[in-house]
Amino acid sequence: MTKKSVGASPSSVACPIKPHYSNCIRTDSGPLLFIAGQVALNADGKLVGNGDIRKQATQVLENIRGLVEANGGTMADIAQVTVYVRDIAAFDLISDIRESYFPSEGPASAIVEVSALAWPEFLIEISAIAALPS
Repeated sequence: MTKKSVGASPSSVACPIKPHYSNCIRTDSGPLLFIAGQVALNADGKLVGNGDIRKQATQVLENIRGLVEANGGTMADIAQVTVYVRDIAAFDLISDIRESYFPSEGPASAIVEVSALAWPEFLIEISAIAALPS
């Protein structure tokens, strides 16, 4: 099991505004797995959820889960995510989905609205860093 815990957060820093991420994560684990930005493509390279941010977010997180598990980890080993969305309204629209993948002591996280992703159909992309078990 990865030794990952929520890092110290001084009283001068506000608590996270969503329950599925932490302000900072501390880890003493082994190798790091850097996961490239994942988009809503299934194993056949087909778009999942055209026009549906919730379906796309689920596919993206399933892709990340698959990559982490293929490398000997779990979603609990994810230490950091960067979420790129075409519309910042996704911050609230996908919050429950993210919480189902990161239920407690979630990763350090940022969400950013961007004007475009690699394909015009993509509404979300997530990159991640996992601290895998030694």
